[in-house]
Amino acid sequence: MANHLGNLRYAEGSRKKKKRIGRGQGSGRGGTSTRGHKGAQSRSGYKSKPGFEGGQMPLQRRLPKFGFTNINRKDYQGINVSRIEELIEKGAVTDGVITPEILYNLGVVSKRRSLVKILGGGELKSKVDITAHGCSATAKEKIEAAGGTVTLVTA
Repeated sequence: MANHLGNLRYAEGSRKKKKRIGRGQGSGRGGTSTRGHKGAQSRSGYKSKPGFEGGQMPLQRRLPKFGFTNINRKDYQGINVSRIEELIEKGAVTDGVITPEILYNLGVVSKRRSLVKILGGGELKSKVDITAHGCSATAKEKIEAAGGTVTLVTA
């Protein structure tokens, strides 16, 4: 059947009936307009504070507080010498030089500006020159025993 101006219809499911709130008694939601009776939430301009629980003691005040967060803390990302040996064996490090930038590009360090500390876990057989923000004493011994050097840079 051809569409004419006299028999046009909306496509099936294209129109949804929306609740029209605050439009008087005929809407079926007259009187309080779905806000209930009295109280702050029934008034215009109501806005609760974050964490407000209606006068009940809020959760952030009920739970005990403890500990201390040092704002000057420096978080290092530790990398064991065994991981460096793996990178050399895989061929990811060819020239025997490792810097935090190279470790970031290889995906060993998650953030570009991460502070890198070399740790002494595992064995190191290859000669490698490492530049890092920190180095443990055992890691330094293992690197120098393999013929490499460690250079510390400040953050």
